[in-house]
Amino acid sequence: MNGTMDTRDDVDERARARRDSRAVSPDTGGAAGLTRPSAPGYAQASIMAPHVLVADDDAWILRMVATVLEKRGYSVETASDGEDALARALARAPDLLITDVMMPRMDGWTLVKALRARPELAALPVIFLTALSSDDDRIRGFRLGADDYVPKPFRFEELDLRVAKTLRRTQSMMQDARNQLMGAGLKGDLGQVGLSALLVLIELENKTGLLTLRAPDDGPVAQVMVRDGRVVHARFEGLDEPIDIDAVYHLLTWGAGEFEFMACGVEGPDRVQRSTTYILMEGARLLDEARRDQAAG
Repeated sequence: MNGTMDTRDDVDERARARRDSRAVSPDTGGAAGLTRPSAPGYAQASIMAPHVLVADDDAWILRMVATVLEKRGYSVETASDGEDALARALARAPDLLITDVMMPRMDGWTLVKALRARPELAALPVIFLTALSSDDDRIRGFRLGADDYVPKPFRFEELDLRVAKTLRRTQSMMQDARNQLMGAGLKGDLGQVGLSALLVLIELENKTGLLTLRAPDDGPVAQVMVRDGRVVHARFEGLDEPIDIDAVYHLLTWGAGEFEFMACGVEGPDRVQRSTTYILMEGARLLDEARRDQAAG
């Protein structure tokens, strides 16, 4: 690999050689030795190569990225737009999504929100690969839970390293979170483990206790009570509203802050009466609706 972009002939030649490619050792940054984390959004741990879904409306970019990653030992699936990527992700959960932002039918922002609303994909790591490089675009991507943001044009070596780093970091982070949940509590950064992923982990482990969330810079503090893995009550300290399911919808918009979960008894009625799946999907729908109204206004 060389330079920033290879010629199409170079990429086509590598594409013809894919069948002869072999996984490289972890020491060289490839996929060998990586296992799929047994966390939301992933298949059970195995010796299979991580499965990467790449979405871009540029056929050459798709071919180029697929060639580079397949030569590194990854399993790669490609999609030509957001709707295609969503259908493929629901049919076979990837271990990592690499997506462009500006695509027909469904853009990258909408794709990531739709995937985050699915409990089985709430913790899916995402790398935005796009020509949009403004600070506002980067901030929007990270608020959506993106793990990395690679501007076009890019170096093959950089993409390769970022993919390996993102997969390893996510695998370690989610396993640590799950191990902590097996004990009495868990604490961390909402920028690394979002509320969607936390609720899925809590449901999977059938936990009962109190989840406290704190916004940055001495912002609001909220408490989410869960019983047997389900949210039963939620509120903000010192505020009458929003409360219960509306409070959870608001908290799902937080892209930064701190969280702490403590296992404890939770008494009282279930004031939410909704599954985690419903909460995440409805929360994503309401967020989309609010953004459309804001754009229209």
